[in-house]
Amino acid sequence: MFGSALIVQAIGAVFIGIVTVGMFQLSASLESVSSEAEFADAMGPLLAFMAGTLGVSVLIGFLGSVLQGVLVVPVSRSVLNRRTGFKQMWKLAGPRILPLLGVAALLTLGGLLVAAAVIGIAILLLTAMGAAALLIVLPLGLGSFVAFVWIGLKLMLAPAAIAVEQTGVFQGLLRSWRLTKNNWWRIFGITLVVAIMVGIITQIVQIPVSLASAAIGGVVAPHPDPDSMASTLVLTTVISTAIGALVGSVTFAFQASVSSLIYMDLRMRRDGLDVELMRLMETGSDPDGIPGGPSTLTRNTTWPPDGGQFPYAPPGQRPPV
Repeated sequence: MFGSALIVQAIGAVFIGIVTVGMFQLSASLESVSSEAEFADAMGPLLAFMAGTLGVSVLIGFLGSVLQGVLVVPVSRSVLNRRTGFKQMWKLAGPRILPLLGVAALLTLGGLLVAAAVIGIAILLLTAMGAAALLIVLPLGLGSFVAFVWIGLKLMLAPAAIAVEQTGVFQGLLRSWRLTKNNWWRIFGITLVVAIMVGIITQIVQIPVSLASAAIGGVVAPHPDPDSMASTLVLTTVISTAIGALVGSVTFAFQASVSSLIYMDLRMRRDGLDVELMRLMETGSDPDGIPGGPSTLTRNTTWPPDGGQFPYAPPGQRPPV
């Protein structure tokens, strides 16, 4: 899980480093601007780099959504104390990559469209009404944020459902919506606590990194000039992005684990997956599969027995929820 998360974080770190160095060089060039024409010429690349920063954030979010579906494989197997190697994880998740890409693209595009619509409406209101529009814009922004969080948590389990249950894109979204029914506040609390923990850990690590970067800058360029400042920036950016990628890999793997365990917990509560997991533990069947997938639930041609709902458990053998 750490290795897979590190690949995604490394991709993002490379792009972030390039954008950071480019932004520094462009901002340094703005200091020598002496006319409006030169300023206009310099602002074009600067806006392009700012758009590139936004694009990198979107790319990381997109890849993270795909990886979340992949990482549910080792988590679901670890419930039965089954180890999963890097190659085996991607082999099991490989057939579901296209649906995972589809749901990641759909969620990313939907989020961008909603954000663009809200920002566009706010700009139009401010342009037409001036400062008085804040009475409408602020509640609109707050309401949009609340709706975004609510819908996001309702759909957060779609990658896991697609990877484990082998559903399609829209079936996975619907499955996530149904699984989270009557459990939204519990999921919100768990997600919020995990986000706070991750934020604190990240800040604890970033503080000494920032101090070390400042110390390196003082050693490498005690008398700063444009060339030495550029060299120092490149060096400190490489160090900080590398450490950030390592920390981000650990925290992302942790967050993906929590999300996957929430999915398994809801499957146990709603589908009786705990009974099926106990059967797999006792029999040791399907040792190389994904627990909870259709391959483990439809092995018997008469399944579910007597036309009942699966997984089936005889009376008295089902543990309390």
